[in-house]
Amino acid sequence: MPTDPVCGMFVPEDSDLFLEVDGQRYYFCSKTCLLKYSSPEKESRKLKNRLIVAWSLAIPIIIITYVLPNTVVFRDYLLLGLALPVQFYSGYGFYEGAYHSLKSKSANMDLLVSLGTLTAFAFSVFVTFFPKVIPSSSVYFDASSFIITLILTGNFIENLTKIKANKAASKLIEIIPTTSHIIQENGEVTDKKTSEVKVSDNILVKPGEIIPADGKIYEGKSEIDESMLTGEQEPVVKASGNEVSSGTKNLNGILKINVTRTGRDSTVSQIYELIQRASSGRAKIQRVADVFSSVFVPVVLAAGIASLLFWWLYLSSMGNPISIEIAILAFVSVVVIACPCAIGLAGPITLLIASNISYENGIIIKNSSALDRLSKVTRAVFDKTGTITESDPTVNELLVIGSNSKETVLALAASVESFSNHPVAKAIVKMATENKVKVPEATDIKENPGTGISGSVDGKSVQISRSKHNGVSAVSVSVEGEHIGSFVLSYKIRESAAIAINELKAMGVKVSMITGDSTEEAKRVGGIVGIDDIHAEVLPDQKSEIIKQFQMDGDYVMFTGDGINDSVALETADVGLAMGSGTDIARDSGDIILLNNDLENVVNAKIIGERTIRKIKQNIGWAFGYNTILIPIAAGILVPVFGFSVYSILPMLAALAMGMSSTSVVTNSLLLRGKVTRSLKRSSEIIARSTVTV
Repeated sequence: MPTDPVCGMFVPEDSDLFLEVDGQRYYFCSKTCLLKYSSPEKESRKLKNRLIVAWSLAIPIIIITYVLPNTVVFRDYLLLGLALPVQFYSGYGFYEGAYHSLKSKSANMDLLVSLGTLTAFAFSVFVTFFPKVIPSSSVYFDASSFIITLILTGNFIENLTKIKANKAASKLIEIIPTTSHIIQENGEVTDKKTSEVKVSDNILVKPGEIIPADGKIYEGKSEIDESMLTGEQEPVVKASGNEVSSGTKNLNGILKINVTRTGRDSTVSQIYELIQRASSGRAKIQRVADVFSSVFVPVVLAAGIASLLFWWLYLSSMGNPISIEIAILAFVSVVVIACPCAIGLAGPITLLIASNISYENGIIIKNSSALDRLSKVTRAVFDKTGTITESDPTVNELLVIGSNSKETVLALAASVESFSNHPVAKAIVKMATENKVKVPEATDIKENPGTGISGSVDGKSVQISRSKHNGVSAVSVSVEGEHIGSFVLSYKIRESAAIAINELKAMGVKVSMITGDSTEEAKRVGGIVGIDDIHAEVLPDQKSEIIKQFQMDGDYVMFTGDGINDSVALETADVGLAMGSGTDIARDSGDIILLNNDLENVVNAKIIGERTIRKIKQNIGWAFGYNTILIPIAAGILVPVFGFSVYSILPMLAALAMGMSSTSVVTNSLLLRGKVTRSLKRSSEIIARSTVTV
């Protein structure tokens, strides 16, 4: 049976609520879920309006009920007027979900919320208009309104996740330039809207421009920044006969390209669709409450109906004139006592505290539902460049030949490299700036893609060429053909990488690396930080496929990355952690952001997730425990001892049950801070004692 991609409910295949997306059919349990999937912005506006109404009225209801219980004239009628919009406008989505839940022969949180709130509301309306029929009874407008408001708040926050995923995907499309340079048959170049470019068109791409469409170079040579695809900052030399992808950047040469793919077939559009599918194709939250509800709802209904039938038949057989009233009151008492007020509190309060703790430790939790999946993680997967290593190359060493000074070599190199977009050039210029070296003016700049750059400084010819030094990336500097020095560069490995990976292994988590870099470089970095499972030279869609395979093998996957090329993997993984220094798209796609780029926070995030979910489960246990204990009492187990007068105090018992369960949930949640703090401290002590060095 297919599942709703929004809420995770099972949906029968004969349901008329479905959408066809790129040849794949998605089924939905309700129109609300369908709208959340197809029009998240529109649904978010509806939820926001309902939420504003709910909170605006629920707060006065609480104040009147508990702060001013005996001072408001026509109190119950006023509460009824305030509760009506909350019950039937703000809570409409729950009733729709409950209807489709019954239609699909399953039980979820919507059914339990609808059942509890409608019963409490209907009972309260009856007591309001006929107070003498059931003496000493109280109204429950506060319970019905507050439950709807609180759970609706969680739904609104959840819906924002889909909107953020769409925004992340949209930024990919914005990379593509709006106009392209079309080469006509007579050789003239004219500008045309990129959306109008067709397959087989010839386009011109100038230095520094983004390539607008996939194609094959038929003239020219240049270095291409493919970090959008591979995550690697080292440019790739492309010449006649080589294929190029949309969204990549032409750094330093003029290229003439024959277009082979445009529109939805282009690389950028395919990544865009992958992000949307990945974000929508999996449930964003593991609905623990729904699992309980699937069992709890039938039990509550059975107990309520059994109580109603028993007392009606028993009392009728004795000729009791109020048999129907007692029977109805027994049913109402059972359902009201089972109303999930504390269940609604169990998650939000704990998640709020967890979010605050996380932020204090440099971790931003964008999607709180990720904490559940984070607690189950069995495999941690890391990107390499920008995640395990710094995102840009740095100069490790400046080697000088002959009598030249380091300052002279650095000044000459920086004067020429300042005209280049190459990451290595930027590293050299940065070094000159940091050392406050005076950089002379360079002229006659000529950049040879894949080879180097040259120019004239103070009348002398200066050549900067790419080279290797002991197998490591380097550039050599020559003046008038004479080699005067070399810069040795590398991508620095983050100090916290090996320590964090070692700690994850100690926690029993398997660790892997997926990178677009070469196998040789990936193995070198993996050997330093302690990763044996390495997947190198892979593209974005391949990254997500590898993650899917891990998931098919039974792993809950946590992926940490930083680049545009990591967006699909971040969305595909069970939980995505984005580096704070990463691209906007990566940060938007991730469930969690590591503000300070400290990989030790990957470990801390998992600890917080485990502790938080453990606390939520404890809270749900408390909530169901209190309610379950009082269900037999509500059903009338104490009648033989106290008589039917016990039903005069059952409403108070119901209120007491709700109060005790809610209080215990709040108190237990407040203990989370201390437990997480102690766990993080123990983790820090383990890391401090670690003998692993980078």
